[in-house]
Amino acid sequence: MGIFIDLKDDCSEKIPYDRADYPFYIRHSFLSFYPNHAAPPHWHDDIELIIVYQGEMSYNINGKIVPLHTGEGLFVNARQMHFGFSDTHTECEFMYILFHPLLLCITPDMEQKYVLPVIQNEEIPFIHLKPQITWQNEIISKTNLIYSIHKASAATLKIQSILSWIWAIVYENMPKTSHVTHLQNNELSILKNMISFIQQHYNEPVTLQQIALAGSVGQSKCCRLFGEYIHQTPNTYLTAYRLNKGTELLVNTDMNITEIAYAVGFNGASYFAESFRKYFHLSPSEYRNSMCVS
Repeated sequence: MGIFIDLKDDCSEKIPYDRADYPFYIRHSFLSFYPNHAAPPHWHDDIELIIVYQGEMSYNINGKIVPLHTGEGLFVNARQMHFGFSDTHTECEFMYILFHPLLLCITPDMEQKYVLPVIQNEEIPFIHLKPQITWQNEIISKTNLIYSIHKASAATLKIQSILSWIWAIVYENMPKTSHVTHLQNNELSILKNMISFIQQHYNEPVTLQQIALAGSVGQSKCCRLFGEYIHQTPNTYLTAYRLNKGTELLVNTDMNITEIAYAVGFNGASYFAESFRKYFHLSPSEYRNSMCVS
């Protein structure tokens, strides 16, 4: 089974909510379902809650690497660049929830007093949830409760109540903002613009100069921002993005390897196959066959 995160041109995730009229999404998954045990860097307006059931993975939020172990969790605030991965291909079983903050904006007063102060608090791009800390463990427990009841009768009412309770815990324990991270937010905006350019033009010849120009920065700053926030060079990210798009075509189409290579921006099948094996430790054909079997 393969999981491919659908990204918009601005690098934000297209979230397939469980219901069109209720912006909430919940899933149980394994890191091995993602190509090369890694999700692509992405962001969204939604809040994300993650609980690790078994195993471990690393999680990158705005360049900060957080190791997540069994029983731990993560609260990722709105509009943060993030992705989970395992450089060692360690398996990780986890559950995650996405919900839009609008769910909590029942009245204008609640939005102003309780919702905006959290999502606009630059001191909490994320919270590493640890069972040994009482209030964080309560968030972990209530997130697990949501998963246990999300298919029950009147689930939406129950979920709404629990999400409000979780939000109250975050609100009561969040640090006061000091407004010291405006520079980081500006750099993230620049990075998002450069990643957006790659995602729109990956199937064409792309140069470092073009990527930097998309962020209105020089090439050295372009490389620094990629290295600081996603721990890759621009060219490494471009190649990985092309290869991940290639996996989608291998799984979802009958295109041959040469056609796929040119479709995702490689200048030949041999270089595509060589890069693919180096990245996934499988040939394109072996990867296609493994996905068909699973």
